[in-house]
Amino acid sequence: MRRICDEVQGGRVLVSDGAWGTFLQRRGLAPGECPELWCVEHPAVVREVAESYVAAGADMIESNSFGGNRFKLEHFGLAQRAGELNEAAARISRAAAGDARHVIASVGPTGRILFMGDVTAAEIYAAFKEQLAALERGGADACCIETFAALDEATLAVKAARENTRLEVICTFTFERTVRGDYRTMMGVAPGEMARAMLAAGADIVGANCGNGMPQMVEIVREMRQAAPRAPLLAHANAGQPRIVRGRTVFPETPEEMAANALRVVAAGANIVGGCCGTTPDHIRAIARAVRPQ
Repeated sequence: MRRICDEVQGGRVLVSDGAWGTFLQRRGLAPGECPELWCVEHPAVVREVAESYVAAGADMIESNSFGGNRFKLEHFGLAQRAGELNEAAARISRAAAGDARHVIASVGPTGRILFMGDVTAAEIYAAFKEQLAALERGGADACCIETFAALDEATLAVKAARENTRLEVICTFTFERTVRGDYRTMMGVAPGEMARAMLAAGADIVGANCGNGMPQMVEIVREMRQAAPRAPLLAHANAGQPRIVRGRTVFPETPEEMAANALRVVAAGANIVGGCCGTTPDHIRAIARAVRPQ
C-alpha cells in the first residue's frame, strides 16, 4: 500500500470515514460505558461501523480507540488492558479495510493538563507510546492523533508515534470561533500556529476535526494552507453546527449539503476530507461522489 502522503502528493483527494461514537450509541453503547471495551465484548458491532464506511467509499478507516490511553481507561478500571484494547481496535478496522484502504488509528487526548502539575511529560509520552505500539501491532498503517487543544500534549503524542512506530502520523486540533471572529483552540492555539508546530514535531499530515461544520473548515484550512504551503491537510467536519431539538443534539447538514461544502474545503487546500460528529455513511458516500471525478 502506498503511503497517504504519496497518494495526495500525486494529486488525489482522499476521503476519510465519519462518526463512530454516535453509531455505537445507536447500537446500544450506554452513557458512561467504555467504547473501547466493545472491541473485545462486541467486536462484530464495531466491525459493522468500519464496514459501513468502507461500503460508502472511504479510503481511510479509523479505529474504535479514541479514548484508549491508560489515563482515560483508568476511569473504567481498564488501564492495564490498554494494549489489548487498542490492538483489538486496530485489528477490527484492518479486517474491515482490507489491503486497499488505510487504517488511521484514532488517538485522543489523555484528559490531563501538563501545566497543572498533576502529570509529567514522561508519563504522558509513555501512555501514548503504549497505545500507539498496540495500534501498530493490530495492523494500523497510520495514526490520527485527533481533537487536541494543547501543543505540549500533542507534541508528545506525535513524538511517541515517530520514535516508537513506523506509522504515518496525522495530527488534528479542534478550533472554535472567538468573539473576534478568528479561530483558536480552548488553549488559545491558532490553526497556522498548530500546523507549523506539529509539522516541526514530526507529523506527516495536519488538520482540524470536530467543533465545526464544513463551511467553518474552509476558513481553518485556508489559514493552515497559508502557514504550511506544501503539507498534506485533513479536515474532519461535523455534519453542521449542532442544535438541541426536544432535548436531543441534532446535526442538521444533509449529505448533499455536506458534500457541496466539502468541495469548498478542498478548494481551500484540503487533501483529505471526512466526517466527525453527526456524520453517517450517507454523508461519506455523498462526499466521495463529489470529490472524485466521474
